[in-house]
Order: sequence, then structure tokens, then C-alpha cells
Amino acid sequence: MSTAATPKASERAGRFLLAQDGPDGYFTFHPEPLPPDPPVAIDAEMQGRLDAANQALGRLDGITLLLPDPDQFLYTYVRKEAVLSSQIEGTRSSLSDLLLFENEAAPGVPRKDAQETANYITALNHGMESLASGRLPVSNRLLREIHGLLLRSGEGSDKSPGEFRRKNWIGGSRPSNARYVPPPATEVMPLMSDLEKFLHDDPEPTPVLIKAALAHAQFETIHPFLDGNGRLSRLLITLMLAEDGALKRPLLYLSLFLKQNRDAYYDLLQRTRTEGAWEDWLRFFLDGIVGVATSTMPFRKKRNQSSQGASVRVL
Repeated sequence: MSTAATPKASERAGRFLLAQDGPDGYFTFHPEPLPPDPPVAIDAEMQGRLDAANQALGRLDGITLLLPDPDQFLYTYVRKEAVLSSQIEGTRSSLSDLLLFENEAAPGVPRKDAQETANYITALNHGMESLASGRLPVSNRLLREIHGLLLRSGEGSDKSPGEFRRKNWIGGSRPSNARYVPPPATEVMPLMSDLEKFLHDDPEPTPVLIKAALAHAQFETIHPFLDGNGRLSRLLITLMLAEDGALKRPLLYLSLFLKQNRDAYYDLLQRTRTEGAWEDWLRFFLDGIVGVATSTMPFRKKRNQSSQGASVRVL
């Protein structure tokens, strides 16, 4: 007889199953494939959020048309996103550390953390180039390639870069006291295959922002790799928007919002599992899109109001 209490779960999202009995018994979460059943409820309030997010994303995509040097803007923008996404996972590298590291001008910079952040940029560029060239769509094969680059050196380089995991749990020293234990390694491949189908509108088409929100959460739930899952799941959002044509350049700075709201972020991800709270997660995600995308609008306004042709400082 099990000595571990069965965790609460929502049938809409999946179920917890006993993986090991006894004093150190633990449960693993087995997610249902996407899309959720019953479907995500898009009422008037949710539709308003979705419309606002799409409009903000459209303005963000068009902002490079107003820039005298969009490549320079993108250079800094991508690096700030890389720094923040890595900081969510615990690195201490700053933007200045990264820039100095890339130019080999800072012997005192924490090289391990800066290398991890530099890997993020290499991985993002590889994904974007693969999509632009038509070599690969967003797929498990591309995600494994990106993961291999993400963990090619530095912290995590000994944790099977580019390969799906054979074990894992999140928080705690062992599964029995972990905050969350993802599905067993034997289920990773079929679950990721289901996710890949969803990315390509099987069993049904899904608006890209809703699809990105659901896919990000599902990826985090599956946790297919031993390390780097958070960074890769945030990269997945950018890649999905690029593949759909919603963003021509990787300008969505979502890691800032997720870092500023980290507790709510993790709590809402967990509630999709325990309560099937997909709508709450979607509201949070769409609010993040709007907040991050519109944060660039003062920059656009400032440039439009400048009659002297002065350069605009990008912070």
C-alpha cells in the first residue's frame, strides 16, 4: 500500500501516477496531449486580450522600419533577452559581461555564466536561420539541435546536450521531496511527438499566440531534457512566432516579464497541471506579450518627435 498521498491533478491536463512506493515514494505527472479538452474558453474578455496582444505584436514587428540601423538594435536586443533568460535559470552574467566576453576583453568576467549566455545567442541564431532557409520547421529535430548548441559548453555540457533525458525532477534532492516530477523518460518521445503534431495544427489549427502559450507550458511540463528546458521553452515561443510570420526578427523580450513575475509564472504553470487552469495561464501570457511589446513604443514616439535627426539611445 502506498505511503505517499496522491497529488491533486486536473483530468483536463493529465494525471499523477505512482512511480515508486514506500517512504520515498513519489508520483510523476502524465500530461494529456494538446489542445486541452474541453477547449480553452475564448470569451469576450479573453478575445480582447488576444486582440490586444496581436496588435502589440504587429507594432513590435514594424518598429524596425523606423530604425536607422535595425541590425544594431537587434544585436543589443537579442543579447538582453539572452541575459535575462539565462538569469531566470540562475546565471549571474550581465549584458556588459556578455559583450566583453564576446570581444575577449574582460579577463575578470565570470566566463562560465557568460559562455552560457553566448550559447543562447548561438542557439537562437541557428533556429532562426533554419526557419529562414527552409531547412527545418519548428520540430523535435530542430529543438534537439538547438539544445545541443545551448549546452555545448559551460554549465550543463555534461547533461546530454541534444538528447532527451533519461531521468529528471524539479526542486528537491530526490523525487520524493521534489516540487514537481515530470513524466518518465520512456514517455518523453511520444509526448514530444504529440507536441510536434500540435505545433503543426494537428489535430486542429490554433491561433499562433494561443498555440505558443499552450506549447510553452506543455514543453515545461514534459521537461524533455536534463538541463536547459526553461531557456529552450522560451526560445520555442520566438521560433513559433517567426515560423508563423508574426515576427520577422526575434524582438519579443518575454524573459523580462517572466523574470519580473517569476513566482506567478511558476505558480501558473503548476496550476495548469493541478487545476487545468489553461485560461489563467493564457491571460498571464497574453498580458506579458502586450506589456513587453508595447514597452518599445516610447522609443518609437521619441524618434518620431525628433526633428533634429538626433540618434535615439536604446536602453
